[in-house]
Amino acid sequence: MVNSNFSALPALGAGIGYRSQFRTELFLNRSSVDFLEIVADHFLDPTPEGAQELELLAAHFSLIPHGINLSVGSAEGIDLDYVRKFAKLIDKIQPPWWSEHIAFTRAGGVDIGHLTPLPFTRESVDTLCRNIGAVQQIIDTPFILENISYVVNLPGAEMTEANFLSEVIERTGCGLLLDVTNLHINSINFDYDPMEFLNSIPVERIVQLHFVGGRWSQNVYVDTHSEPTPDEIWDLLNEVVKRAPVKGVLLERDENIPPFAELAAEVARAREVGKLHKRWD
Repeated sequence: MVNSNFSALPALGAGIGYRSQFRTELFLNRSSVDFLEIVADHFLDPTPEGAQELELLAAHFSLIPHGINLSVGSAEGIDLDYVRKFAKLIDKIQPPWWSEHIAFTRAGGVDIGHLTPLPFTRESVDTLCRNIGAVQQIIDTPFILENISYVVNLPGAEMTEANFLSEVIERTGCGLLLDVTNLHINSINFDYDPMEFLNSIPVERIVQLHFVGGRWSQNVYVDTHSEPTPDEIWDLLNEVVKRAPVKGVLLERDENIPPFAELAAEVARAREVGKLHKRWD
């Protein structure tokens, strides 16, 4: 286990997930964004143009690499070549932390193509801890793990999601990237109280937050990253920032992208929440 002093990490403020669609507007409004989260997989084997883009972003913003295909939940173990590429990216941009999802994206050597949840079992915890430990042997930069949304309760659960996350965080020494939208979505779809969830996890290990709006589809609330953040999620974000020593909050918008001024307004609102609770100046 890697023991990370998360309280010593810098407070980055309010940022946005970088998307090339709004690159021009982003650079015209640099002061409206405190940091960027980049999809690491886009820069592991970059084209010359991709390498130039990374250098441009790194020259003007603090960057946090966010992985989508490490597959820390794969029973077969992790892809060490992938981890080494990730390590080179981290070495290049020197982020204060990096992140991945508590999920698996690969099974039997086959890329599934999406984030797949794990059953909340002791065996899953052991698998995650073993794989994360192998990653930490290669990458010693503080590692934070994100909760995902899911649409079915997998059979055989031996604990709640909150207890599952807590045990993984405690055993690995990782921090938590709490996706407030995913927490809200799961609490609606599976009828539980998000406040009880917060009461059951080590909030002192929360380093970063994600937020955005989702969409209803056939009586299921889905994490589409496509809508403005609704009041219920703003309220939950405020409660988390009030309780936890959050270092950064980040808007994730991937679809139905509006004019950049609307995105910047949400980032500004998130920044004010952090200021209200004295997480940054």
